[in-house]
Amino acid sequence: PRQSRRRKSLAIAYEAGQGGGAEPRRARWEPRDWREQLERIREMRKSRDAPVDEMGVQKCYDSNAPPQVMRYQVLLALMLSSQTKDQVTSAAMLRLRRRGLTVDSVLQMDDDTLGQIIYPVGFWRNKVKYIKQTTAILKQKYGGDIPSTVEELVQLPGVGPKMAHLAMHIAWDSVAGIAVDTHVHRISNRLKWVKKETKNPEETRVALEEWLPRDLWKEINWLLVGFGQQTCLPVNPRCSQCLNQDICPAAKRL
Repeated sequence: PRQSRRRKSLAIAYEAGQGGGAEPRRARWEPRDWREQLERIREMRKSRDAPVDEMGVQKCYDSNAPPQVMRYQVLLALMLSSQTKDQVTSAAMLRLRRRGLTVDSVLQMDDDTLGQIIYPVGFWRNKVKYIKQTTAILKQKYGGDIPSTVEELVQLPGVGPKMAHLAMHIAWDSVAGIAVDTHVHRISNRLKWVKKETKNPEETRVALEEWLPRDLWKEINWLLVGFGQQTCLPVNPRCSQCLNQDICPAAKRL
């Protein structure tokens, strides 16, 4: 008999201890060939020469800055990176850092100046507004630091789940969930790493976290983003160069 499927909530999955009691788990579903696919992606990514490797958010902050300043710079880089190429985000962060990138320096900067510095990042006008609002909240509520939970991070203006999870990874060295952007979303659907097709990155995150071993959660964003930038492109993916060509459900159709 067919089992009725309950609609799964897309609520943000927070760290253990923040939510209610866990529901009993059913036998875990796993995608076919996923371990071999993952190992081959690791092989393709071993040179670490994708834009995300050289100019990603983890390269955009001042590693010599005090920890609180470093964490703020990580969050700012993530906010700038939304719908923006890594090269553009990296250049904008460099211009900001040359002016001394701290909570106080941004609060003292007028909107026009901030806009001129971060241009041409995507939706830069909105980002000026969000950066100023979020920075003011960090100053007033967190003493100039950034929150240390996904739940608090996603409440900040201009900060979504992907940014929050990456902020936890990079700024706090804590794995609260999988950071899913458009690359991870696209590739997870192409490889059938989700039970059924997902409509957006947040649905994909929930679907991946149901089966992917937790010790892989931090690695998967870095692996798939670079793979998506170099090989599994949004349009005209380079299937002929992909080691997974023979075991990728999408390869024959593309």
